[in-house]
Amino acid sequence: MKLFTLLGSLLLSVFSVQQAQAAIALDRTRVVFNGAEKSVSLNVSNENKSLPYLAQGWLEDEQGNKVTSPLMVVPPLQRLEAGSKSQVKIQSSPQVDTLPQDHETLFYFNLREIPPKSNKPNTLQLALQTRIKLFFRPKALVVTSDMKPFQEQITLSKIGEKYQVNNPTGYYVTIIDASSKKDRAGDNHFEPIMISPKGSKLLNEGASVLGTAPVLTYINDFGGRPQLQFTCNGSNCKATPIKAN
Repeated sequence: MKLFTLLGSLLLSVFSVQQAQAAIALDRTRVVFNGAEKSVSLNVSNENKSLPYLAQGWLEDEQGNKVTSPLMVVPPLQRLEAGSKSQVKIQSSPQVDTLPQDHETLFYFNLREIPPKSNKPNTLQLALQTRIKLFFRPKALVVTSDMKPFQEQITLSKIGEKYQVNNPTGYYVTIIDASSKKDRAGDNHFEPIMISPKGSKLLNEGASVLGTAPVLTYINDFGGRPQLQFTCNGSNCKATPIKAN
């Protein structure tokens, strides 16, 4: 009987952890680090109103290796009291000049919450973690308010039964949806893709489903989701921005 009671307590603990939401929250879904700046600050908050949490931050390169140069997280570890707010700063070192200056470099920012030790028996605790993309954007590619979105430069090429997305720019482009008409959600089986600078990738959705005037949805620097309507001439397609209603 004691064994069943213990197992029941553990299962309830696991279920509670799975249903729990992160206590440490971040104010964005992506970071753009402009090469003209020395640092960028991110706002973090402890959404738990009764318990303090530790917030641990670090960076990884595109391959997932932890790095402390040419960009670093300051402070790498801090305590946030219940319901409090703070900042994490990502700053550059002199080695930042060794990064490519003609295209963006991809990093990942990680933020892990560490809960206080529980004094309750048979309690399973997990350290929840947020991982978002960080794009280092060199000075030559800094975007200004009077520039057209660089995503409008992408093109499509029909290759067999699929469309290939071509990115002629020095920026990373993330496509999160594709459909045959504006304001219509794509197929549930669509797989989001990120195209590297000067790179190309195939959409997993068939060209017959997307038709001759495909609509792609991308993520911009602020986490917005604008759409692009493509006009095709033969197997080549050019983009036109769709104005929001």
